[in-house]
Amino acid sequence: MKCPFCSSENTRVIDSRPADDNSSIRRRRLCDECGKRFTTYEKVETIPLIVIKKDNNREQYDRSKIEAGILRACHKRPVSANDINELVDQVETEIFNREEKEIASTEIGEIVMDKLKDLEAVAYVRFASVYREFKDVNTFMNELKKMLDK
Repeated sequence: MKCPFCSSENTRVIDSRPADDNSSIRRRRLCDECGKRFTTYEKVETIPLIVIKKDNNREQYDRSKIEAGILRACHKRPVSANDINELVDQVETEIFNREEKEIASTEIGEIVMDKLKDLEAVAYVRFASVYREFKDVNTFMNELKKMLDK
């Protein structure tokens, strides 16, 4: 592992411990050249996942897109960055547990909405309004009524 400070390849692990609910390993490293310490994370490499978009285009799965959508939905809401990270982790775990090589973006959207519903109601409605492309106020109201009835 190269040192991020001096680019030396002489580094060693001084501490290892599980991170992110045992789905990765956090390693504390020490550079033998400059003496600085840094942290690395080791995760299991998963099979590449292809997302099928609404227009039938295919692209490689990108965690940051889910994170960006959730961040926009939670903007100025009482949701911590840690809660958002956990939500993205839960969505990602559910997607990868399906063990499929391709997944429709609509399925990902449904998973996100399902998880957001439990986290924050306003964020859920915001996400749903963009995801479901509400054309008018009536469709929006129907979605709100469904939420209020539960």
